[in-house]
Amino acid sequence: MPSTDDTVAVSEDGLEKGRIEQIQGGRDKILHEIRKVIVGQDEVLEQVLITLFAGGHCLITGVPGLAKTLLVNTLAEILDLEFKRIQFTPDLMPADITGTELLEEDKATGQRSLTFIQGPIFTNILLADEINRTPPKTQAALLEAMQEHHVTAGRTTYQLSEPFFVLATQNPIELEGTYPLPEAQLDRFMFNINIDYLKEEDEVAVATTTTSATIASVEKVLSGDDVRGYQKIVREVLISEQVARYAVRLATMSRPTHADAPDYIKNWVTWGAGLRASQYLILGGKARALLDGRGHVACEDIRALAYPVLRHRILTNFYADAEKITSEDIIGRLLEAVPAPQSDM
Repeated sequence: MPSTDDTVAVSEDGLEKGRIEQIQGGRDKILHEIRKVIVGQDEVLEQVLITLFAGGHCLITGVPGLAKTLLVNTLAEILDLEFKRIQFTPDLMPADITGTELLEEDKATGQRSLTFIQGPIFTNILLADEINRTPPKTQAALLEAMQEHHVTAGRTTYQLSEPFFVLATQNPIELEGTYPLPEAQLDRFMFNINIDYLKEEDEVAVATTTTSATIASVEKVLSGDDVRGYQKIVREVLISEQVARYAVRLATMSRPTHADAPDYIKNWVTWGAGLRASQYLILGGKARALLDGRGHVACEDIRALAYPVLRHRILTNFYADAEKITSEDIIGRLLEAVPAPQSDM
């Protein structure tokens, strides 16, 4: 390529460096603001941003008091997008989420007609707080919206605004008054992100700042057009056939019905990861590569995202429960058993 003033800088992978820097700049803006409120939790923040830039949805799992809801609220304040929150309770009905049709009378003509009143799902960022506190029938109201980005009421389909991003939270330790999420619902979430206790230094910082008179405030730094632009750039990232095959093999080897599945999979797993796991490993790998300044996906990206992508898609049986084997243990074994290609590109 001739060297001229208007030559576009291109990375070794073929993606314009300016576009890589653009998405890194967006990441830095978000982190700069969110760090005013959220201390620590670097891995959690990275995975939430990967989900956002990849156009997926995420489930955040953690015990009470770890700032799950605060994290989502802060992210919503930073993005210039419409935000709504649903507090899930046992008496919540599907219409409370999607909306309902009301019979209204035209005062001028006296004619009656059905009018659809939109529910809180008609937004850009939806916080489904404590999603496992409502019955499966109500949880299922999210399925169509999360997958198809539209809502059907009666005979009419209503398109949701883009971008559409669902962040759900759940408490893993309480059983009373909770309902496990159905497998079909879990599979719609790109990541299941585990949020753990803070390090001592970070907890000291949180305890002192949250008990002081100073209240941190954040600014809006990105628009919906910015987010949609980042999501398009992510899909342009290159991935070699070898790396894509590695991602697929991680998913397929988790299935006990697969002929080549290891014995521990056949002994401990009732149901393995489906096609969405392969898709989300690759799509998440593309977003992670961009955030790392690369225009191609490496095996390290796939391995780094194996836990959040697979942990809610591998269902263990009672034999595994008896031996205290979790899906996390099985993912660790899979990462050791499935060989990575010699060359990432």
